[in-house]
Amino acid sequence: MGAILHMPENASALELVLAADRALFAIVRLSLAVSLSAVALAAILGVPFGALLALTRFPGRQATIVILNTLMGLPPVVVGLGVFLALSRSGPLGSWGLLFTPAAMVVAQTILVAPIIAALTRQTIEDLWSEYRDELTAMNVGPVGRVATLVWDARFSLITALLAGFGRAAAEVGAIMIVGGNIDGFTRTMTTAIALETSKGDLPLAVGLGIVLITIVLAVNILAWTARRASERWAG
Repeated sequence: MGAILHMPENASALELVLAADRALFAIVRLSLAVSLSAVALAAILGVPFGALLALTRFPGRQATIVILNTLMGLPPVVVGLGVFLALSRSGPLGSWGLLFTPAAMVVAQTILVAPIIAALTRQTIEDLWSEYRDELTAMNVGPVGRVATLVWDARFSLITALLAGFGRAAAEVGAIMIVGGNIDGFTRTMTTAIALETSKGDLPLAVGLGIVLITIVLAVNILAWTARRASERWAG
């Protein structure tokens, strides 16, 4: 893949953004693709797991909750190291050839995000279950039906969990730096590029990426807030 062209060194951060600089927006596209893919996979894994954990009772449940809450604070560099060892040539998954690719970055971010979504889902569904327990029990709704019903009812509240996951993924540096390699035009994301360009003294590109990153996070939160307000008005 060819190298990405950069704007002149004297270009300001705002000029880079307004001029739709190829280097800047190629990094933005990759960042969004990796982070959104990781959040989607983490939601597929985390929402059902969190809901089941909220609605079932079994030996060791409290220990599972404690472990899940602990995993919310997983150090990114440790996750990156673990994924690197698993995907390296000498690792158990080395034959897949995923190391230093966007796919490896998605795997690392999914591991970081899934516990956050699962833990927040568990709390949301558990609170909702206390409200609907009698009604669903009287209707003889089974475990799968309970999960489906409560997840659907809490769908707008669960947006908060997804936003927390997206925020974690979008701001992550350590893990994707290790497993992606920060390769120009291939695995360079907004956060890794900001770190690199700042160390190189290319502040316009670093600041431009920072502006775009903050704008994206703000836009996602505004959309989520708008959707939730619309659902409340519809429910009312």
